[in-house]
Amino acid sequence: MALKDLLVCLDASERSRVRLRLAADLAQRNGSCITALYLREWSPAQLARRQTAELAGRPLPDIEALNAAVEESIDRAEREQSGELEELARRYHLQAEWHSVAAPARNRVTQHARYADLSILDVDMPADGAAAAYGFSEQMLFTSGRPTLLIPAAGSLERLGAHVAVAWNSSRAAARALNDALPLLERSDRATVIALDPDALVTRHGALPVSQLLEHLRRHGITAQLIELADLPGDAIADALQSQAAAAGADMLVAGAHGHTWLHDVVLGSVTRDLLSRLRLPVLMSH
Repeated sequence: MALKDLLVCLDASERSRVRLRLAADLAQRNGSCITALYLREWSPAQLARRQTAELAGRPLPDIEALNAAVEESIDRAEREQSGELEELARRYHLQAEWHSVAAPARNRVTQHARYADLSILDVDMPADGAAAAYGFSEQMLFTSGRPTLLIPAAGSLERLGAHVAVAWNSSRAAARALNDALPLLERSDRATVIALDPDALVTRHGALPVSQLLEHLRRHGITAQLIELADLPGDAIADALQSQAAAAGADMLVAGAHGHTWLHDVVLGSVTRDLLSRLRLPVLMSH
């Protein structure tokens, strides 16, 4: 099993270049083809600026000039990032493809994701964390049928997949995410398992001992160190997972996405929502 097709979602933002460089680093480590999907969408700030101008009754030539300036900035970012992809492909000897998608772009990304082994995008949870709201990253998690690697909106990131940490609670979602991450774990330099209440899972829920998981990983050629976390309140789990992973030196966390899709409304588990809303470390999630 290997990751042969990586999809990275890009846009005109400066953080998009971070995702592109991380995707290239991951593609090099895994011998993958990298497909860059550039979303030609206006940012929320640009849309708000045009709406303000329209509400203020600005003359039509001013509105047209604003539109042209935004489109030129989107064009410029596409030229620069496609050139950077070409340079990264030469440097790392990668097979790379560039696709540009016009608005409404995000409606088409899910289809592209279904033809890739892993999709890489930014996390875009609403700032207020309202339970009724869900964003593009959640839509991908619950509708693409593929694992998604979410990149924090801030922070300095230099590498991806050298040291992978796995959050484990013996759930279906955790098992799904671990299985999807096995190709990354097999190519990583180090691996860490962060087990949540492993003794309680055995005594109360009939789970197998966490040593069984470590043996499963060993059969894949993965020797993982173990960190056990016990007696954490639910609202502290997401931060504890990220803190422990970062302290161990991991550059990526693997976690199951808990939630249910009812009539197209996504209801997230509290730990999943906390991870997405306070993401500090790239996290691979599956559902």
